[in-house]
Amino acid sequence: MNVHCAVCAAAGAIVDGCPTRQAAAGQRGGAWLDAPPGAAWVERDDPNPFVARRELLWSYHRALAAGWTDDAFVALVRRLDDAVAAVDGTGFVATPFENQAPLAEAVGAGELWVKDETGSVAGSHKARHLFGLALHLAVDDVPQQQRLAISSCGNAALGAATIAAAAGRPLDVFIPTWADPRVVDRLDALGATIHVCERRRGEQGDPCMLRFRDGLGEGALAFGCQASENLLTLDGGRTLAWELADQLRVADTSLDHLAIQVGGGALATSVVAGLLEAARFGAIDRLPAIHAVQTEGCAPLDRAWQRLVARAEADGVDAALHHAGTNPSEYMWPWEDEPSSAASGILDDVTYDWLGIARGLFDTGGSSVVVAEPTVSDANRLAREHTAIPVDATGTAGLSGVLELRRRAHSPIGASARVGVLFTGRDRGA
Repeated sequence: MNVHCAVCAAAGAIVDGCPTRQAAAGQRGGAWLDAPPGAAWVERDDPNPFVARRELLWSYHRALAAGWTDDAFVALVRRLDDAVAAVDGTGFVATPFENQAPLAEAVGAGELWVKDETGSVAGSHKARHLFGLALHLAVDDVPQQQRLAISSCGNAALGAATIAAAAGRPLDVFIPTWADPRVVDRLDALGATIHVCERRRGEQGDPCMLRFRDGLGEGALAFGCQASENLLTLDGGRTLAWELADQLRVADTSLDHLAIQVGGGALATSVVAGLLEAARFGAIDRLPAIHAVQTEGCAPLDRAWQRLVARAEADGVDAALHHAGTNPSEYMWPWEDEPSSAASGILDDVTYDWLGIARGLFDTGGSSVVVAEPTVSDANRLAREHTAIPVDATGTAGLSGVLELRRRAHSPIGASARVGVLFTGRDRGA
């Protein structure tokens, strides 16, 4: 059972990524993952999202097609999760989702619901993506000595190194020159091979991604959080949205708005896809308006979105999305200036997985938000003052988008609105 790239329709084993990725240079941006055929929303009380919602995972259906039993797949998840806990001190469980009333008052929202990923594996949401890929590697019986590779400036690298160490697989990590020394030390302790990537004169695009793609050309498998490189990174990423849907139902509430920070785009794409699935299966009654948040120091998604909206106004949404998918370079290209922000984890030169986000913004009546650097700092300060969550500036970047929207004269977020944000990364210095 193969899946097809949502952009170029090329088929291949699901661990291989898109075979046209080199020519695409990461600018196609159309990666999208629907629920697999036979998917079901099964109610069960299990804290591990990869067990609780296994019938929605592509890895599960691939395993069944290969002759695995349900028990065998669950045993794989348990075994790998136990190994992750041995490496990191924690395995995968549903992360908290709570209304933070003092923070809501501080930002001027009726309710402010925070999904807290800071206590998850490797201190962020990123390991969800990588654990999902590790399941595919095991199901596909990929040799243990096969080298894996990731381009990352922090949390994704830590997630990948943690999962790779647990799975006993070799990993090459391509990091920027300014990577946090604490992150680098942890990567080294986890056994990753570290490649520091300098920007070369006249070079456009993220130097880490460029060196990473060189590694893929030499035979490594993409083991990161860009669906443009490996579509199935969205498989595990969707677990966050499924948890969110379950927690909304338990709380007997819904969200009017959900602000999501955007770097490479896999988080927002995964959440949009997962929430659409939850709505399809009746787990939630309605979708919140999705707001994609970037900083003024690096906002390639917003630039593409403005062009896409202009075309949609002239030709319609479907025609605009089709045009963007077939002419990606007219919308998405590397940010020309050196990216800079306290939210360093979302400084991707290119929003690699952007068309899925655009689809979500159109479908939910959401928006693209660009935030000035003082507002990025304000959001993190307010989060630290009004919650006990040890979150970094990248993790509160979605909240900065809420602040920006609330401060506008004609804010789409009313004073009584129920708003959701994702606190995605732990402050390593806390």
